[in-house]
Amino acid sequence: MPESNTDKLADTADLQLIRDAAAEAGKIALHYYGKDPEVWLKNGQSPVSEADLAVDRFLQQSLLQARPDYGWISEETATDQQRTGRKRAFVVDPIDGTRAFLAGDNQWCVSIAVIEDGKPRCGVLDVPVRKEVLTAVHGQGAFQNDRAISAHLPDDGRSYPVAMSRSHFNELPEGFRSKVAFASYVPSLAYRIAKVGRSELAGTFVRGGAHDWDLAAADLLLSEAGGKLLTLEGQALSYGGERGMITGRKPFSHDVLVAAVAGFDGEMLSVVRQLLSGHDNA
Repeated sequence: MPESNTDKLADTADLQLIRDAAAEAGKIALHYYGKDPEVWLKNGQSPVSEADLAVDRFLQQSLLQARPDYGWISEETATDQQRTGRKRAFVVDPIDGTRAFLAGDNQWCVSIAVIEDGKPRCGVLDVPVRKEVLTAVHGQGAFQNDRAISAHLPDDGRSYPVAMSRSHFNELPEGFRSKVAFASYVPSLAYRIAKVGRSELAGTFVRGGAHDWDLAAADLLLSEAGGKLLTLEGQALSYGGERGMITGRKPFSHDVLVAAVAGFDGEMLSVVRQLLSGHDNA
């Protein structure tokens, strides 16, 4: 069904809303950046800081005040069951790359998307320290600081940069490894995928366990730039459904994924399947 003008107007208005909110959220985060915020461990593993919680509180209050009929999915807020099943929902990671944030690294971002029927309609990554704002609206392209970006392979004969751990890089099939270059780890998953969207990376592997809030905004940025974020079955992702209730995974989580520029996704998928098959048979 063709999109209505009403949908397009809603997308544009929502992008402006989340872009403004992300900018303010970035300012809040910067108050804590480079200092010594209080930190806790979620489930004894991943850190959450008072900065994450402060940003999350601001975003939840400001966004739901502006759109009280929208749902809410956030890394740092327990899911409100009364807000599940709404037509549109905000998907929020207040600070994607908390470990980087706490270490004084500049590769962290505020990530916000609006989803409808499982698909992102608009998204923003605000990278405050680097003064980068990446935005996308469904069907309208992807931009960094209002300049269009595209996801394509190098056309100058250079090796294709791929972000992954050094140990996994060393396990790549020789034929594939000869054409790619190791790219250093990017602590923020959303920002790493955005780097594929602007062709700084040709691709990256995403290990299982990533969540909607890590992916939704970056997925839209990548797809609008011409790249793809895919499951190992070659399928696009769906967001907002509590798949974990049915499959045994955690709610809003995903299995192993591949992000790649245009024309490179098939080869990336083939290599990941081969690697995983080798591990299963070991």
